[in-house]
Amino acid sequence: MELLLLSNSSSDAGYLVHAHDAIRELAGGRTRACFLPFAGVTRDWDSYEALVRDALAPAGIAAHSPHRLPDADCVRTVEAAELIIIGGGNTFRLLQCLRERGLLPAIARQVDAGAARYIGWSAGTNVACPTIRTTNDMPVADPGGLDALGLVPFQINPHYFNLAVLGLPDGNWVRVSGDRMEMGGAHRARWFVGQQIVDVAPGALSVPACAAAV
Repeated sequence: MELLLLSNSSSDAGYLVHAHDAIRELAGGRTRACFLPFAGVTRDWDSYEALVRDALAPAGIAAHSPHRLPDADCVRTVEAAELIIIGGGNTFRLLQCLRERGLLPAIARQVDAGAARYIGWSAGTNVACPTIRTTNDMPVADPGGLDALGLVPFQINPHYFNLAVLGLPDGNWVRVSGDRMEMGGAHRARWFVGQQIVDVAPGALSVPACAAAV
């Protein structure tokens, strides 16, 4: 499989500009792409297609979306694609549309067999994982299950920020009283602070000192 999984699309340089070199390398001379805009909820899919088409033109890629086609034709378009591109937006809405149109198995087959190369960003990166459980998006739609494409054997959290996050196991809890915090339960938890990982036992709880340096 050949995949390029981007965290984001926008930067000060412009839409997808920061990733042009990586996109060209992944494309490997392929110039026509099937773009799936179904994560778009704040822009209509026609506008999303135009945005991505214009953004990828300097990278030598012509992106076209089959969203206007009947579901069966949309599947056939994906099955014939050499490049499959899935953009960002809302991951729940994206997964709902892919599942309803029967596109999940078609995409997985194409990419797993090496017949198509895959580019995704944000929500498009989320759905490449086994599930969408690590998305930051609000559940604006029922995706009919959280299982996704499973193109990689791990979860990705796009737009990861350097904030202190407590990984709280089932059976544990956090009690806050004023400026005092305590973790109860039988299991050790784990702080994730930037690139630092700190194990913590039940008892008095405080944000690790390394958070101040992030």
